[in-house]
Amino acid sequence: MTRTVHLSLDINARRYECDVEPRTMLLDALREHLGLTGTKKGCDQGQCGACTVHVDGKRVLACLTLAAQVEGRSITTIEGLVAESGDLHPVQAAFLEHDAFQCGYCTPGQIMSAVACIREGRAGSDEEIREYMAGNLCRCGAYNHIVAAVREAAEVAL
Repeated sequence: MTRTVHLSLDINARRYECDVEPRTMLLDALREHLGLTGTKKGCDQGQCGACTVHVDGKRVLACLTLAAQVEGRSITTIEGLVAESGDLHPVQAAFLEHDAFQCGYCTPGQIMSAVACIREGRAGSDEEIREYMAGNLCRCGAYNHIVAAVREAAEVAL
């Protein structure tokens, strides 16, 4: 018999309830138990950044974070960035405008890191953006477009 724990998770300003094994990672809870599939599973080892989400406003890798660790904390996924009106977040809009994606698989994690980059004041130069975003890999090589999108979104945020 597999032991489970009941979790109440605050995700994108909404309360979600689920029963998971104690060792379930946040990424698996989001995707497999709650149907929030915008957060992607890439390497599943914390090396690619595809699973980046925000917990209490800070970026974390959902594949390395136990779901039980974030109970009672505010979680934001890519689905939570869109305004209630349906308008895209400025970073999402900038990614579209600058073609900052090709296959799109890394895009949710890239966008979540970009939002944190701007929020933390780390978008002062292209070099600073590249440094901050280094933990998010793009197999298609859209890095120049990603940096341009982050730069533009940072300018809009000022």
